[in-house]
Amino acid sequence: MQPVLDITDRILRIATCAWFALLPLGVCAQQPSSEPVDGLTGSALVSALRAGGFVLYFRHTSTDFGQSDDNMTTFEDCARQRNLTDKGRGEARAIGAAIRELRIPVGRVLASPFCRTVETATLAFGRAEKTLGLRGWAASSADPDRYAALRGYLAAPPGAATNTVLVGHGNPFRAVAGPPHLMEGEAAVIRPLGDERFEIAARIQVQEWPHLLEVSTQPR
Repeated sequence: MQPVLDITDRILRIATCAWFALLPLGVCAQQPSSEPVDGLTGSALVSALRAGGFVLYFRHTSTDFGQSDDNMTTFEDCARQRNLTDKGRGEARAIGAAIRELRIPVGRVLASPFCRTVETATLAFGRAEKTLGLRGWAASSADPDRYAALRGYLAAPPGAATNTVLVGHGNPFRAVAGPPHLMEGEAAVIRPLGDERFEIAARIQVQEWPHLLEVSTQPR
């Protein structure tokens, strides 16, 4: 008869092996990630965006990290916020020009009420509908509903044959969609699935828009 301790040890080892064997099959995959699910790129990405049906989530363009929001009094108090640099303003204009040249239809343009996000949206798209839902403030950072509004925006299908634009921040997006963090000016191309569900179809960094312009004009 085997000692009880030997049997217990064997059971524990079998259970541990089974646990690690299950990890690649689902446990890790359940963690949110903002990596694209289908690798939509180049001319295929442009064609998809021209057809509409996506949400484009932009992190604001380049800012001055020597500034901070610590002493701001209102969202209109731009002098006490971290603002766009001249480089960031140029990036926003270039993004807007590329989207227009690519003939990508844009419907609603929503922005976090911070000066840097509103300015990014206005320079790129000529308008900005301010909403706190893109900032994600709540009474507590531990509040599970802190980013519920943002999740709703990402999951909401846009109007027919258009794309919705959201201009927000890096941290709220990472909290909802997962890593890797969006760079300043980077866009996540979201495929909304409704019922607070969505998936990442592509990511576009600032310097990639000229490439999309190039491939969109190449003969097929």
